[in-house]
Amino acid sequence: MTNLKTEILARAAADLEAIEQALRSNLSTYLDLVEKVAGHILFSGGKRFRPLLMVLSARLCGYNGNYDKTFSVIFEYLHAATLLHDDLVDEAAMRRGKPVANSIYGNAAAVLVGDFLLARSLSIAAATDKIEVIKSIGAITEDMSQGEIHQLISKGNIHLAEKEYLEVIRRKTAALIQGACHTGALIAEAPPPKASALAAFGLNLGMAFQMADDLLDYLADTKILGKEVGADLREGKMTLPLIHALQAAPADDRQKMENIICNKDATAQDFINLIPMLERYGGIDYTNQMAARYVTEAKNQLAVFQESETKKLLLMLADFALMRND
Repeated sequence: MTNLKTEILARAAADLEAIEQALRSNLSTYLDLVEKVAGHILFSGGKRFRPLLMVLSARLCGYNGNYDKTFSVIFEYLHAATLLHDDLVDEAAMRRGKPVANSIYGNAAAVLVGDFLLARSLSIAAATDKIEVIKSIGAITEDMSQGEIHQLISKGNIHLAEKEYLEVIRRKTAALIQGACHTGALIAEAPPPKASALAAFGLNLGMAFQMADDLLDYLADTKILGKEVGADLREGKMTLPLIHALQAAPADDRQKMENIICNKDATAQDFINLIPMLERYGGIDYTNQMAARYVTEAKNQLAVFQESETKKLLLMLADFALMRND
């Protein structure tokens, strides 16, 4: 564990414990199956990145109420719902080092519990009595759905442009992180400039977060990743390391890369052969550089806030977004 992660966990320990309690207390239903399936994905080692961002954003804007932890679970429930659905769509085998929920409880249960978590998120949003929050959660849910659909129809498209990739990840990943930060400002009734700054912070952080995640498919091992290495490639997902390397490679190596990407029966050795080409043609470095730029821009957005322990922790979380393999 890095020093940065250790320090973040120490500083955020009380908040994380309260978030964990809120996740459990707001999950109670009259059906055991719902709690079992939802619990399988919710309590399997997630970092609580999104709800923590909401809590800290609210505190940065002066929130002193008692419901920030409850409202923060909206973002973990939404995230968990998308994971349940994604694992079905992607025909994944592992998630966070465990068998996916649908392999244990069945496809129908996974879909329906994902739907329940979406509905519970909207119910909690309504409890804020703030129309801006309710509208925001509705828009986030639409964005995430469209991002996943866009990714689905782009699978295996070796001609996917970087601009289109950026739009996909903005919707499917960054919108939720943006919404968590923005909602924190909204429940604190922050003035528009500060609410906008936190929304921009979350958007840029979310873009970096997804790029760092995309790199893990090529740089991590299964134990760290919690799913099979190379899973994104086998699922036909065109991520930034691939997109950039394909554009930079000469015709012969580009053809070799395309043959691996388009081969549904590609072997583990084929995947191993692809990684040096991604490195040779700058796909890995370019993605790292792009993610770092987004983190820098995210941190710049917090300049409107005075220095504080909360601001310092948000800046640390921004840096940690680039260290997803820890």
